[in-house]
This record gives sequence, C-alpha cells and structure tokens, in this order.
Amino acid sequence: MAICLPGKGATQAVAIPNFWDPRVQLERPDLAGLRNVRFLTDDEFPPLHFAGPDGNPTGFSVELARAACDRLSLTCTIQVRRFDTLLDALANKQGDVVAAAVPVNAGLRDRFASTGAYFKIPARFIARKDRNLPAPSAAALKGRTVGVIGGTAHEAFAKAFMPMATLKPFSDLPEVEAALKAREIDYLFADSLSLALWVGGEEAADCCELTGGPYLESRFFGEGIGFVVRKDDETLRRALDYALQQLWKEGKYTELYLRFFPVSPF
Repeated sequence: MAICLPGKGATQAVAIPNFWDPRVQLERPDLAGLRNVRFLTDDEFPPLHFAGPDGNPTGFSVELARAACDRLSLTCTIQVRRFDTLLDALANKQGDVVAAAVPVNAGLRDRFASTGAYFKIPARFIARKDRNLPAPSAAALKGRTVGVIGGTAHEAFAKAFMPMATLKPFSDLPEVEAALKAREIDYLFADSLSLALWVGGEEAADCCELTGGPYLESRFFGEGIGFVVRKDDETLRRALDYALQQLWKEGKYTELYLRFFPVSPF
C-alpha cells in the first residue's frame, strides 16, 4: 500500500509506501537495562546510506535508525563498515543492528532476525516523456521494445508476465538508459530505486519518467529491507518494530521519505 502526497513545487504526487497493517498495533517492550545500541551501516549506497557533506553517515536507513532510537529514548551510535562485512560484524557482536540495504530472505533468517520491512525496492518502467506512450500493461506492451539488464530478476519477471513485449537485454544500467534516451527502445524495466535516482539526476536531462507499477512480487524482487539483529536480541527486534510503526503513524517516516526520495521509487 502507498499513499500519495503532492510533490513540493511539482504537479506530480510523491507516492509514499506503507508497510504497516493498521489492524496490528504493536506493544512497546520493556527496555529496562537495554545497553547502548550500536548500529552498523555502509556509506556507499545513496539514498539509503551514504556519507554526508560532513563525512558522517546519513541516508534514509541511517536517519530512520536515529529516529527509532529517539522514539525509544535509547542511546545509539552509528558505525560505518564495508557493506560485505556488516553481517559478520553483527554475528561477532561488533555491533547490535545492521541498518543497510541487506535483503531479507531465507538465508538471512537462518542466521539472524529482522524487523518487518521498512523499505522495498520494487520494479518499474521508465519511458521518454515526449513519446506519450501508454501506461504499461499486457496489452499496451504488445509490439513494444522493453530494455532490461540481462540475467536479472527483472528480465525473468518480464519474460514471465510480459509475453507480448519484445525484450532487449543490455549488459548494465547505463547502457540501457542510453538506449532509452536515444529512442532505441520504448520502455526500460529495472529496479525503481536506480531508475528514480537517474530520472531525477542531471544525466537524464529531464527526458524520462517512471510509469507503471510498482511491482513487488517477492519471488522475483525480494521481501524488502528491515533492521537486522542477532536472533538472541528479540527484545531489541520487537522494540525496533514498535518504533518503526510509531514513526509511520506520527509522520516521521513520511518526513524522512520526502527528504531522501524527491522522486519516489513507488
């Protein structure tokens, strides 16, 4: 589910995802005696986690972690590590929570526990604004050329659910973005986080816009991103789940989302 708010200074609404069931009201666990909480993150994956102008870590995941700590009245620190070392550092008790774009899946759950998803990276289309193409659908894609990155879940999804489209695989995202700008393809289908960053950036030169979707089928695109903790830190996991729900209800989630996603992936 997503809600739409007017974009600041724009006519297009900004879609804000909602991952919390209003019928489920989480309870705040007893946090008496909970130690200082050490969050681990990486600083090379904007806008979720990256180094700010002052060199300190920031980003949607990082600021959401700080907001959760404030909501729980906990003392927290943010430590930056290389992305591929985050889970091992958590397992070795060099930190307490991973706040980074680590996908929740069966392999992760074998080793760790996670809060519910606070973010997902759906798939979407983009198209040139000046083409006035129809919104993608099974019928609308008939005879259209859709650029995808070869060997990805997006290509597999397109093959399964877009049988009337002509798929054209490319080696990487810059290559297929260039093809879209050059009108060599009609649509580009890929992960919406990367597409939103490109559409809103200088390189795209306001050529293109997101259209269709979002597509969130977990079998192809994963279960999302949550705060990851050790399995024996159940109180901390429950506390973070509670905090995330409260941040959504109180509008803090929306405030941070609008700050870091001027072009919404949703």
